[in-house]
Amino acid sequence: MRDETVARSYAATLFTLAERHEGLEAYGTGIETVARLLAEDRKFRLFMETPRIADADRKAVVRRVFGDVLPRELVNFMLITIDKRRQRLLQDIAKQFQAMVDEHEGRIHVEVTVARAVDDTTQEMLATRLSRLLSKRVVPHMRVKPEILGGVVVRTGDTIFDGSVRRRLEGMRRQLMKARLP
Repeated sequence: MRDETVARSYAATLFTLAERHEGLEAYGTGIETVARLLAEDRKFRLFMETPRIADADRKAVVRRVFGDVLPRELVNFMLITIDKRRQRLLQDIAKQFQAMVDEHEGRIHVEVTVARAVDDTTQEMLATRLSRLLSKRVVPHMRVKPEILGGVVVRTGDTIFDGSVRRRLEGMRRQLMKARLP
């Protein structure tokens, strides 16, 4: 839990830097690039997280790799995470930062499960209706699960809206079972 709190604090600092300098989009893209590199490149992640490597070496590589690509303040932010031995939290910081940007822009990510793949028009229609329902701009993440038989299951945070045919059939079965009992 402590790491999550620390990551949120660092993300808030990064958010403030982004607002003051080149903007949320540039910083969001930059920190996401770093997080993706850490997730996908095992050697880079080990290099950043191994305590046997000197901080000066780590910082030199960060400057060389990201110096011309990312905003200067974002590179400096990464160097500070190395100084404070928090570089292993960069992926969590990126997630927290993106959540702050989404909140700031009134955006919400929603997992939408359907029985069959839907076309772009249907996906846009779902996003529009969910945006009205949730009073935020919805970014749908579509999943296909044939076992729901039909309908839609929407998950946002801890809330689930289950409009699947499977759930409706289960409800009807329960009602029939109650009706048959004396």
